[in-house]
This record gives sequence, C-alpha cells and structure tokens, in this order.
Amino acid sequence: MAALDILIVEDEPAQREMLGGFLAKQGHRVVTAAGGEEALAQVKAHTLDLAIVDYKMPGLTGLEVLQQAKRINPRLDVLILTAFGTVDNAVAAMKAGAADYLSKPVDLEELLIVIDRIAERRTLQAENEILRAQIGDKGLSQDAIVHASPVMAELINLAGRVAASHASVLIAGESGTGKELFARLIHRMSPRSEKPLIAVNCAALSESLIESELFGHERGAFTGATQRRVGRFELAAGGTLFLDEVGEISPAVQVKLLRLLQEGEFQRVGGNQTIRADVRVISATNQDLGSRVKAGAFREDLYYRLNVVPLNIPPLRERREDIPALVDHFVQRFSKENRKPIAGVTREAMDQLVKYDYPGNIRELENILERAVVIARGTTLTSGDLPFGGRSAAWSQAR
Repeated sequence: MAALDILIVEDEPAQREMLGGFLAKQGHRVVTAAGGEEALAQVKAHTLDLAIVDYKMPGLTGLEVLQQAKRINPRLDVLILTAFGTVDNAVAAMKAGAADYLSKPVDLEELLIVIDRIAERRTLQAENEILRAQIGDKGLSQDAIVHASPVMAELINLAGRVAASHASVLIAGESGTGKELFARLIHRMSPRSEKPLIAVNCAALSESLIESELFGHERGAFTGATQRRVGRFELAAGGTLFLDEVGEISPAVQVKLLRLLQEGEFQRVGGNQTIRADVRVISATNQDLGSRVKAGAFREDLYYRLNVVPLNIPPLRERREDIPALVDHFVQRFSKENRKPIAGVTREAMDQLVKYDYPGNIRELENILERAVVIARGTTLTSGDLPFGGRSAAWSQAR
C-alpha cells in the first residue's frame, strides 16, 4: 500500500488516538484534528491525500468539513465515518464528493481495504496525468507558442538556443504571459526531454512546507514526519525542475537552493546524507527580483545563479500584433471544444480585442474568448459577445 498523508478528524480523543496510531504503524503520515475548524486549518497547512472525518461532531458537521475542505484542496479524498444505520448521512456525503464511507465502530481491516483502494486510484490518476503531460509535450515545438510579433519570435529563438545547455534560465513576466509554456518548450527541446519536467508553484506552498517539498525529509524530521519523503529535486533526476514564482521562496530555503545550484548537492530535511542532484533549474517570476535583491528580500548570489540566461516576456499590451493570431487560435479551439461552428470575429470585435489592455494577459484573453464562444448566438463573434462590448477603455479602467 502506498503511504498517504492522512488527516483524522474525530472529537473523541481515544478514537482519534487509536486511528492515528494504527495508521502510522501502517506507514502513513498522520495529522489529527478534534473538530471542524481545526481540521480546515490542517487542510490549509498540509499537502494532504486523505481526510477521515467523523460525520457527527460539535460545531461543523462532517459534511460541512467535507465541502469546505474540498474547496481548499479539490484533490483531497474524504472518507466519512458515520454511525451504524445512518444511511441518509452516508448518501448525502457521497453526493457531496466523499470518496467512501464506513460505519462506526470502525473495522480496521475494512478501513485498510478502503484506504488501499483510494491509494491505488490516486496512483493511477497521477500516472495518467504524467502520461497526458508527456504525450502533450511530445508535440511541443517552437510553433506551439502562437505569435506574430518580432519580440516573441526572438524569445522563441533564444529558448531554442539555450535549450541545449545546462544553464539556469529565469523567465520573467506578468501573470498570464505564458512563462510555464516557455519552460516546457525549453525542456522539450533539451537533451533532458526524455526525463521528467517537475513543476513547483512556490507561491502555493507555505514556508513550512516548501523546503520539505523541494528537498524531501527524513522520518522524524518534524512532527508528523513518520516516514521518509522524496522531494521534487529527486523526482526530477536527470530532467528539469521548474520553480514558478521563485521570488516567494523564504530566505532559509534560498540558502539551501543556492548550495544546490553551486555544488549540485543537497540534504533532506532532518537528514545528514548528501545527495547529488543532476537537475536543470528553470525558474519564473512575476516580480522584479532585481528590486527585491536591493531591498534585501532575495539573495543576490542566488539571483545571479538563477538568472544565467534571462527571458523577459512582455505583457500582451506591449505586443498587440500577437492578438489577432491568438484570437484565431482560441476561437478555433473553443469552437471545437464546445461544438459550435464559429467562423471568426467581426472587424469591430477584433478592433476592440486589439485595443484592450489585458491586465491578465493571454490567460484573460483566453477567458474572454471562451465566454464569447459559449454565449454566441451566431457563427461570428460580435462586439456584443465581448464583456466590454464597445466600452473597452472604460472596462479596462474598471478592472
């Protein structure tokens, strides 16, 4: 059975300790909570695989914990414990997204069977996601980045030239400009393309979690570390690690990352074994890291290690000649996905799309066109199908 990160939510201390101790002995990493509010705090603080939640508790019910926890972490599986015979509760929980339910008192053998089934399904899902990503990236080439502007053509050319090297690349640009697509393109064209590309969103991880996520930890390194965990650098062995929003990394982790880039080695949290890392690092930021260095918020030596080759992607408003090509690309894509025969956009609509400033960049343009295709009545998108319909300047200011 694969080891899972499990949260046990149970208001009865004896039951909570019994389940926690039993699952820890099976090799799982366990944290506990005595009630709903504490459980939601644990969901926010930890990267969890499974929550085992008692249905009937003071305060928030198990169903409420399920619903709110899934909003925080949609990938979290939830197993509901319900009193024997309360079928209605179990049905309600399953409709709300519970992975399964068990009657109390809990049969431990049955619990292990259910957890094993959940672990197996999660493993298959992860493998399928990796396979889809690999299949999708197999066809990724310089043509995958839709553009018409000379500045983007030069950036794509630079990405192709740097791909063959081991040099660290720092991709800078506003949110939604396509930084991860450039990272995937560099990896795809590199000699490391047959090895993994592992992406880490540094902004999505708390300071207490990011060191363990990147470098792994040893059993007993901290409370709840009941088993050794391999970090992202080890998972990316021979391939590429993409650090998105690298400016969010804490000073303590910056030191460890600098050592890895300088020496090519690191240690897991709580460990003393030195591990060699054959990993190419591509990082991205929507911040001005140079200014953060001057302010003392980011290490200067680390900045220069990450920024061997800089790629600065301009915002969409500074390369408006790319917009018509992107519009055609997204209209074709969303027409196909929604099975709507949209042939294109009117001249007036295209004029509005080109003049708008896009604070959310390509991601916002994509959102606008998906909405337009979905609500369109005809076979051509008009200004009435756009959210700013004839008032692009005012709508831009309102945003």
